[in-house]
Amino acid sequence: MTARTNAGTGQETSTAAAPSLDTDALIDDPDIRIIVCCGSGGVGKTTTAAALGVRAAERGRKVVVLTIDPARRLAQSMGIDSLDNVPRRVKGIEGEDAGELHAMMLDMKRTFDEIVEAHADGERARAILENPFYQSLSAGFAGTQEYMAMEKLGQLRARDEWDLIVVDTPPSRSALDFLDAPKRLGSFLDGKFIKLLMAPAKMGGRAGMKFLNVGMSMMTGTLGKLLGGQFLRDVQTFVAAMDTMFGGFRTRADATYKLLQAPGTAFLVVATPERDALREAAYFVERLAAEDMPLAGLVLNRVHGSDAARLSAEQALTAAENLEAVGIVDQTAGKAGLREPADSPAAGSAPPPDTTASHAREADSDATPEADVTADATTEVTPDVTTEELTAALLRLHAERMQVVAREQDTRDRFTALHPEVAVTAVAALPGDVHDLSGLRAIGDRLATGSSPVGAA
Repeated sequence: MTARTNAGTGQETSTAAAPSLDTDALIDDPDIRIIVCCGSGGVGKTTTAAALGVRAAERGRKVVVLTIDPARRLAQSMGIDSLDNVPRRVKGIEGEDAGELHAMMLDMKRTFDEIVEAHADGERARAILENPFYQSLSAGFAGTQEYMAMEKLGQLRARDEWDLIVVDTPPSRSALDFLDAPKRLGSFLDGKFIKLLMAPAKMGGRAGMKFLNVGMSMMTGTLGKLLGGQFLRDVQTFVAAMDTMFGGFRTRADATYKLLQAPGTAFLVVATPERDALREAAYFVERLAAEDMPLAGLVLNRVHGSDAARLSAEQALTAAENLEAVGIVDQTAGKAGLREPADSPAAGSAPPPDTTASHAREADSDATPEADVTADATTEVTPDVTTEELTAALLRLHAERMQVVAREQDTRDRFTALHPEVAVTAVAALPGDVHDLSGLRAIGDRLATGSSPVGAA
């Protein structure tokens, strides 16, 4: 248990401390060949994967980063004009013992095309690639992106050109899709429906014709009404052309799945200190454990803190209210003084003669237009912000910041209470986006040191 000061109230509470995640030890381990960054969308998986790749390369590893991020921020931050389905060498990797860094972006359709071209002869491959159902399947069928990410990972590992592969998982609605979708697509391609459509082509003679004329006519008639006759014919043509390849989809998916379970693989669950993101992270931690997949730890991005963490939100708000109250009293006193100045004449008495009036008129007659303009400008009264008002505003900003810190810490403590065995590294929020290698190095430094900001831990 660790005593921690609540950023909101300033009171000490006891919470379970999560073990610290050492990312440098992870990327330096030569037995670790694959690191998978996973989590829900919008938590910084792409940036984390890129930062780990840069740091590992500058510490001597030969790294390839595989991203499936459609925003293409990774290419920009690494100084590459564009990324495609071929690994590209990243320039600017520094260090005496630096290795190499390559980066690529999954092209889902191109990866599918490569599988077809590798496992079918020229004529059959052409028939498959031109088939309308195949074009729809390869471009956006549910689970295709995740399945192709698995395929590409298997291809990169089989080439054995890199000693570390860092994978940025697809931005799915649910983090669990990365594990589920490949099996779903593999099951579909190897499933009973596909085998039923292949049956007539595999059956010869009268038996085949009889089956085709009786059973298939009933089935195709029903499916034709549901799906459309042309669509069903496209599916059947696709199935006939893919006959020799279907078994390979499930086999390769299973092989890659086993690769993810191997000791040389490490999963990093990436999240932000927000309720929904950490809830998704907790689900993923539990799923990885159920699937016997090796979890290295949790990367907690965009953690907030304060250099004045000893001043709680409640204390800051109280101080701000006191300063504002003093300001109100001072303003009231000031207005009263203006209404009744100490040297004002008594009520009912005649005002003293204005001995300067004639001099003022003479001065006015001699004044230049520029002087008039200057006089008018200088007589405009602008409201002054007092030191007390400025200090009170800053105290309120600090109170809001400390409330955010307290809320994030509470959410993190809830996760740790559920999964005390999960090692955590917290990455302080940066003031802006990451656009270059220097920014990725800064993220890598924070990953390595677990540099949660002051007051956040």
